[in-house]
Amino acid sequence: MKFGLIVTVALLLHITFLVCLAKECTNTPSQLSSHTFRNELLRSNNESLKTEMFSHYHLTPTDDSAWSSLLPRKMLREEEDEYSWTIMYRKIKNSDNSSGSFLKDVSLHDVRLDPSTFQWRAQQTNLEYLLMLDVDGLSWSFRKAAGIAASGVPYGGWEGPDSELRGHFVGHYLSATAYMWASTHNNTLKEKMSSLVSALSACQEKVGTGYLSAFPSSFFDRFEAIKPVWAPYYTIHKILAGLVDQYKLAGNSQALKMATWMADYFYVRVRNVIKMYSVERHWQSLNEETGGMNDVLYQIYSITGDSKYLLLAHLFDKPCFLGVLAIQADDISGFHSNTHIPIVVGSQLRYEITGDPLHKEISMQDPKRLATTLQTENEESCTTYNMLKVSRNLFRWTKEVSYADYYERALTNGVLGIQRGTEPGKMIYMLPLGKGVSKAVTYHGWGTPYDAFWCCYGTGIESFSKLGDSIYFQEDGDGESPALYVTQYISSTLDWKSSGVLLSQTVKPVVSWDPYMRVTFILSSSKGGIGKESTLNLRIPVWTNSETAKNWKSGDQVTMELPLSIRTEAIKDDRPEYASLQAILYGPYLLAGLTSRDWSITTQAKDNIWIRSIPETDNSHLVTLSQQSGNTSYVLSNNNQTITMEASPAPGTQAAVAATFRLVTADLKRMILGPEELIGSQVMIEPFDFPGMLVTQATDSSLAVQGSSPSDKEASRFRLVAGVDGKQGSVSLMLESKKGCYVYSDQTMKAGMKLRLKCDSDGSDEKFKQAASFVLRKGMSQYNPMSFVMNGVQRNFVLSPLFSLRDETYNVYFSLQQT
Repeated sequence: MKFGLIVTVALLLHITFLVCLAKECTNTPSQLSSHTFRNELLRSNNESLKTEMFSHYHLTPTDDSAWSSLLPRKMLREEEDEYSWTIMYRKIKNSDNSSGSFLKDVSLHDVRLDPSTFQWRAQQTNLEYLLMLDVDGLSWSFRKAAGIAASGVPYGGWEGPDSELRGHFVGHYLSATAYMWASTHNNTLKEKMSSLVSALSACQEKVGTGYLSAFPSSFFDRFEAIKPVWAPYYTIHKILAGLVDQYKLAGNSQALKMATWMADYFYVRVRNVIKMYSVERHWQSLNEETGGMNDVLYQIYSITGDSKYLLLAHLFDKPCFLGVLAIQADDISGFHSNTHIPIVVGSQLRYEITGDPLHKEISMQDPKRLATTLQTENEESCTTYNMLKVSRNLFRWTKEVSYADYYERALTNGVLGIQRGTEPGKMIYMLPLGKGVSKAVTYHGWGTPYDAFWCCYGTGIESFSKLGDSIYFQEDGDGESPALYVTQYISSTLDWKSSGVLLSQTVKPVVSWDPYMRVTFILSSSKGGIGKESTLNLRIPVWTNSETAKNWKSGDQVTMELPLSIRTEAIKDDRPEYASLQAILYGPYLLAGLTSRDWSITTQAKDNIWIRSIPETDNSHLVTLSQQSGNTSYVLSNNNQTITMEASPAPGTQAAVAATFRLVTADLKRMILGPEELIGSQVMIEPFDFPGMLVTQATDSSLAVQGSSPSDKEASRFRLVAGVDGKQGSVSLMLESKKGCYVYSDQTMKAGMKLRLKCDSDGSDEKFKQAASFVLRKGMSQYNPMSFVMNGVQRNFVLSPLFSLRDETYNVYFSLQQT
């Protein structure tokens, strides 16, 4: 059934005075908004630079007047009657709240990913990383801060003993292991996460006040005095959220006790700031990054029902920022995204608790100025992680398909690509979206398992632990039949307990040569379940036009064929000069072109004929040609369109891409088991990352990569023959138009040496025979199943999904000029 598109009319309250009074706010001066710069500055011995940078700390003061009228005038008094207004407000709002109609989460305990999927492989890679980390290393700084002897070795990077943000990753680890245990029920992991909770509990008990952190409480003295300190509440939020997740997903009551004791401690701290100064002063301190403190405090209130946590959560709603969003003001450029999106997530939970529609509107602002953000340090994966939370909440409230479409796109293109293949603990901070960029050459590059621990490592291990999340949602039906909403097409199984149904979803892997996403659902009664009438709702994505409806019963098999097509989509930017800037997508997959810095493409206006799919057979024709010199192996490589010999590269690198070529034969559709089947065939040599171009003899007998015009054909035709050195398994490349002339390296091998054509007149030169013979093996890279060729003005591109790339140079946006 196609989802109904429910249009919700928002009630905008208190807008008039917000327009007049809301002011700009910030979290840090502009340079200090970079976590990397902050980390380097704090470690620097340049005291004059520190003084200069921090002298401008909090450039613009907050102004809570626009927002404070939404909150009580008397705050944080001990007497219970001081909370009565809050409880009354909640009851009034909930009396007319539609929260009962919100879609409900499906427990991760009831969802299992199919082991054949790339989502499962990503989850498994993450599980391996979580198991690699040990309790002593994670708790080392916590024990030091509590005055307990710390065994083992502390981790480095942002978890190092000299990092002011130490402890943040440990909070993420608590959340990630809770998600992962729910997703896999791995007992080894459960033992490890339980041991970590116990180790942290011992630290909290030793301190005795409820305070729990890897750094001393003096950091909060600096925070409350508006003095430079690196985001202590940000770290506390991660620890609190981790403990809450351990309780909610793993049933650890000790973790909940620890979380509420921590919240009690910070309740007292915030109360004292307000007593000593004012609530305005407290909000001014929120110009430092505080993570999602409001969000986790709203969660603790929802669990405990203790209204002081509700009140404390309100005090972490950043008024000067939420006020601007509430009036849909186009005035948020320059805000540090990952500082403020978690506050929006907390505001969404406030809406669910209080029913205040203003906090619903806050999360619905539409971006309009993205074109000038395209650069190397671009899409922070932490931000994507938080935007997934925002979009899933909006979908639960509204059932609008556009939010599920966004979730699919962000998860597929913005999360899955931050892992480096199946290497545990190697992730990236930013996904670059500029011209001719590469994951390998961003500022941070690829992280390491024990010495990175950036913020995006924390959100990364969470994201890869809950890939089964948001595939399914459920609806009780209020007396009617229960309903299941399938929002993501990922091969998985669901034990839908409330309906007594087992659902198996199988998605056939998407390939460029099959223009359909094929999804099959098999339905059966669960063991011991009581079957009841229920409704299955299937998302019809924005990228397709299929409709499926069926009355189903136990034992049924429902198959959907969702048409896939190449399409372009303009960047979200309302400035005319960026109207031509387009992304290219295949269904939900953002395609990235293997290229350098070219992005101006002239296309024909009809039918996207400037892009063609790469056939499956092309993978079997990919080869690498190598020679051995002493202990070093060298490979034939495309070096700036000149063919050279280079040291044999590691798989998955840009150098490996440059060392891969396709042997183009007359029989283009022939699938071969190995490249040796082509010995004796006439071939042309196409570089993997320059499809449509050919290796050609240049005027000086060197080899270059050039276009495939008819005049170049004779200089581009080779015969693949058995190696002239006579050795088993070797091959040689002879120019078809000049018998006895072969691709030749040199007797003295070195990296960067040009290859050329050389002729052996009598066939007796042994050194020549060695230099003209190569070992032929399968290419170090292969075309992704979702790969396409794009024919551009200056160069041709291989387009494949962004998440499949590692170290290649690529573009994700192109300036498309139609003819």
